Amino acid sequence: MFTYYPKGVCSTRYDFDIQDGVIRHVAIQNGCRGNLTGISKLLEGMTVQDAIERMQGVICRNGTSCPDQMAKALSAYLSQEGDGQ
Repeated sequence: MFTYYPKGVCSTRYDFDIQDGVIRHVAIQNGCRGNLTGISKLLEGMTVQDAIERMQGVICRNGTSCPDQMAKALSAYLSQEGDGQ
């Protein structure tokens, strides 16, 4: 389980279950429940790299968004795992 605390958005915590570079489950605390549940379900089964490429740079407010923060979280995961390609 990889945990990330986003900045500048309503959600306060992302928990990712990642196996062999594939996102298996995402749990999000706080934020827009429907949208974030939908995003979580779309991410399940996607590779970490694909998720980063699709979500990075999506802006809502404060110069970021929940998808952008998820991309930052997944980039941090890759850096931690030594796979920061």
